[in-house]
Amino acid sequence: MSIVAARVDNRLLHGIVATQWVPRVKPQRVMVIDDEYAGDPTKKAGMRMAKPAGVALSIISEQTARDHFREGKYDDHTVFVIVRDPRIIQQLEEDGQKVPKLTIGGTVSPQDGQAATQVSRRAYVLDNEVPVYSSIAAHGTSVNIQYVPADKDEPLSKYVNL
Repeated sequence: MSIVAARVDNRLLHGIVATQWVPRVKPQRVMVIDDEYAGDPTKKAGMRMAKPAGVALSIISEQTARDHFREGKYDDHTVFVIVRDPRIIQQLEEDGQKVPKLTIGGTVSPQDGQAATQVSRRAYVLDNEVPVYSSIAAHGTSVNIQYVPADKDEPLSKYVNL
């Protein structure tokens, strides 16, 4: 079955994801794909403390994730992928992984004059990310904005031209 949902969230795995999104998605495995966290034992250990009970947790680099998916390591799992960079989802799809739904949660504010569109109180889409989200949507993935499950689920296309 593999990827059942994905989320873009600058805080990766945190309380809202662990207590609200994981119960909603019901994955067997939460997979944080982030090179920085995967390579930092201290950050990795801190994130492991947020692991929800009853699910496996992987905190791995993009290359490791791509290799493991390509090898079929998660074919018998339901996986909830969390990333900070939507390009990782785009790359997984280009590698042949199906991602049925991508939710944009919280992102960092644009820095140093970066051009961006604010798509919710807590999320921005940088202008240079629009083609990435367009590519993701072109693979048949539903791309929506929703910080917590109680928020209205809105399509990204309401705010940017995909």
